[in-house]
Amino acid sequence: MTETPTTPTDDVLPSRLDTAFADITPGAIAHLHARLAAAAQEAGILDVAYRTVDSPVGSLLLAATAAGLVRVAYAREDHDAVLATLAVAISPRVLRAPARLDGAVRELEEYFAGRRRAFDLPLDLRLTAGAFRRAVLAHLPDIAYGTTASYATLAAAAGNPKAVRAVGSACATNPLPVVVPCHRVVRSDGTLGQYLGGVEAKRALLSLEASA
Repeated sequence: MTETPTTPTDDVLPSRLDTAFADITPGAIAHLHARLAAAAQEAGILDVAYRTVDSPVGSLLLAATAAGLVRVAYAREDHDAVLATLAVAISPRVLRAPARLDGAVRELEEYFAGRRRAFDLPLDLRLTAGAFRRAVLAHLPDIAYGTTASYATLAAAAGNPKAVRAVGSACATNPLPVVVPCHRVVRSDGTLGQYLGGVEAKRALLSLEASA
């Protein structure tokens, strides 16, 4: 008499899956992911690479396109929300690919260690809309390391002395904080003002630069 093949029960399947994946280590998963990222880049289907890095001002999300670093985001901005925005604004082909951002990580580590005063990274400024906002961002690196400038001073430098509030908006929407140093812009009375990473992060960055 022929036996009828049995179908694994719901209780058996999880056990078999646990056994099948028991030998897969985190290192093996990371290696597989790295191969996937490399293959995606080689095939030209990796439009936005990203990774996170720990820093003295919290976890930072870094994202880059083929043109350069396109986004630095604080944890308070919600990294998942930032990635979703990148998928809409740039391309849905967004993938965690740490190796693509090794240069940015190295320069950030040097900066936070007090060994770097300016960043030398290719930047992709496509997320900054409007000529005036781009002019503001272009002038931010001119504020010397360890010093500050007022919103009014920056407005004049960008070509519109009356556009103080617009300077504030440009800083508040800076897609590349830390690297493009909007933290060096303060109020005319010397108080810190707002900062997209939070006032404590702004204070920490200015303190780091003042003591280096």
